[in-house]
Amino acid sequence: MDCLFEGKSILITGGTGSLGKVLLRRLLSNQHGRPKRVVVLSRDEAKQQEVRINYYHKRHPTDEVIYQNSRERLQLCIGDVRNFATVAGALRDIDVVVNAAALKQVPTCEYFPWEAVRTNVEGPENIVRAIRDLRLPVETVVSVSTDKAVEPVNVMGMTKAIQERIFLRANLDVPGTRFIAVRYGNVLASRGSVIPLFHDQIKAGGPVTITDLRMSRFLLSLEEAVDVIINAIATAKRGETYIPRVPAALIADVAKALIDGRDVKTIVVGARPGEKLHETLISEEESKRTLPRGDYYAVASILPELRAAAAGDQFLNREYTSEHDLMTVDEVRDLMVKRNLMVGQESLALDGEFLR
Repeated sequence: MDCLFEGKSILITGGTGSLGKVLLRRLLSNQHGRPKRVVVLSRDEAKQQEVRINYYHKRHPTDEVIYQNSRERLQLCIGDVRNFATVAGALRDIDVVVNAAALKQVPTCEYFPWEAVRTNVEGPENIVRAIRDLRLPVETVVSVSTDKAVEPVNVMGMTKAIQERIFLRANLDVPGTRFIAVRYGNVLASRGSVIPLFHDQIKAGGPVTITDLRMSRFLLSLEEAVDVIINAIATAKRGETYIPRVPAALIADVAKALIDGRDVKTIVVGARPGEKLHETLISEEESKRTLPRGDYYAVASILPELRAAAAGDQFLNREYTSEHDLMTVDEVRDLMVKRNLMVGQESLALDGEFLR
C-alpha cells in the first residue's frame, strides 16, 4: 500500500470533521504515496478556515496566511453534497472519492428527519448520478457508514442503510468505478462522541451521565477508522463492505475507567431518542455472506450479480455485536492510556490536530 495514492486526485466530502482531518493528515503525509491533490468539499466555512490556517501555517510559520487555494495540493471547496451541480464540479478529474459528509447525530436526525435524508441519501445519489451520467473516470468511491445502518431503529441508521445500498448498487450501472463501503461504530474522541463529554463532566467534578448501565459500544480510534478506509481502498472488491474487528465495552465501564478513582459520581439519565443499547456491525442475515479478511470482515453485496462465493469459503454465520466479548474495566483503562485518552494526559487526543 506504499504507493496506493501516488499521483491520485482524492475528493473527501465532509473532510473537515474529526475523521476527515485525520484522513487528510494521513494522505498529506505521503505515507501511502504522494497524492497529486486532495480536495475537501464541505459547507462549513469556519472549519475550512481552521484547516487552511493549520496547513499553511505549519508549512510557512513566518508567512501571512494567503488564500492560494487553486495552487495548493490541498484544495478546500465550499459546497454541499445536496447540490448536484456542486458535486459534479468537485468530481472533475478525481480518482478516489471518500464520502464522509453526513448528518450523524442520532437525536438531531430524529427531530429533523428530512434534513438527514437530504444529506445522507440525496448526497450519495448526487455522487453516483454525476459519475454515471457525466461518465466521469472515477476509480473508487467509498461510502463511510455506521453500525446504525444494521437493523436500523433510528433515522440516522435508516438513511445510512439506504446510502449503503445506493452506492453498492451503483456498481451495476457504472462498471468502470468500484463502489465499496466501510462501516464502524462509535469512534473514540470524535466530535460529538461520549468521551469528550465524559472528560468535561469529570473536570467539572461530575456527575457523569450514563444513559443505560447495559449499554455497550465498540472502541475504535480515529486512526483505526482511517485504517479501515485505506485498507478497503487497497483490497475491497466491488460491492463489499469492510468492517473492523475491534474490542467492545460497557459505556458504564468506560466512564469508570476515565473517572479512575476520583470522587466523581455517575447518574443514569436514560437513552436518547433513537439510541440503541448495543452496536451491531454485522447482522445475522449479513453474516451468511461475510468472510474474515485479515483484521477485517468483508460483507459481500446483497445483490447476487455482485458476489461470487468460492468453494470452501468459511462465512461468519453469526451476528457481530458489541454485546459480546466485553473488555474488563482494567482492559478499558489500559486502552484509554494507550490512546492518550485519560483525563489529564498531556497528549490528549480529542479530535486531534490536522497536521502533527
